[in-house]
Amino acid sequence: MITLDLLLNFWTMPFMVRAVIVLVTLGITAGVVGVFVNLRGFEFLTDGLTHAVFPGVAAGVAFAGAGGLFWGAAIAAAAATVFLSLLARRGVSSDAAVAVVLVAMFSVGVIIVSRSDDAAGQLEQLLFGRLFTVSITEVVATAVISLLAIATVLSTVRAQVMTAFDRDAARAAGYRVTLVDLALNVAIALVVVSASIAVGNLLVIAILIVPGALARVWARRLTSLFAIALSFAVIGGLAGLAGAFTLSVGLDIPIPPGAAIAAVFVASYLLALLLFVILRRPIAGRLR
Repeated sequence: MITLDLLLNFWTMPFMVRAVIVLVTLGITAGVVGVFVNLRGFEFLTDGLTHAVFPGVAAGVAFAGAGGLFWGAAIAAAAATVFLSLLARRGVSSDAAVAVVLVAMFSVGVIIVSRSDDAAGQLEQLLFGRLFTVSITEVVATAVISLLAIATVLSTVRAQVMTAFDRDAARAAGYRVTLVDLALNVAIALVVVSASIAVGNLLVIAILIVPGALARVWARRLTSLFAIALSFAVIGGLAGLAGAFTLSVGLDIPIPPGAAIAAVFVASYLLALLLFVILRRPIAGRLR
């Protein structure tokens, strides 16, 4: 029987501790990488890379079980990153390239999943993750890959900031903007790989894009952008996890934690926009 004490102390359960570690790790990573995704206008590219990883995830699980997920995702992410970077360098429209990769790779992933005996269950796990059942090995892998993503961005942070605000000035200053773009693409791909097993293919989009977008609404300095994005990603993720546990275990309404976290992120972003509009109007009136 589910008791109030159980719901209030679920953070001490081993499987919840692992889920919390994964979410905090991904939240910190999103607070760094996601800001640059927003500043550089790479939201659609992130969506494309996320979908491009999906067939790799599906193939890895299909041929090697859960242990093959990271390897499949890594191979697909590397291939998609190189392919998109080469197309951009050749002058092909980035939106067109991303759209082609998105549709082609995601359809391949669905075909691979549809060949399994439990197609519906496999598809749900790959899209929304299995945060409640992540293993210690998967927690460690998520942490290591996330640290690589952060290191990739921070090693090029000056170039990323300058390129975000003035690409021509960055080129004139001696930065190789193609390599700067590639570094950010690699960081995005690493986050997608690290988050795929825990929160699913769909939530990766939310965790990479929404925190940076919400921070952009309120922040006025670059440092506050990172602080708001990081704080929101961690707190919002934990709130979604708590909500999923309460509904699934306490109220017997099973929902994937990845979907609950995504819903919290989107609802928080809409609320932030609403508050910004409400609070900004009186200020604008006084300034006049």
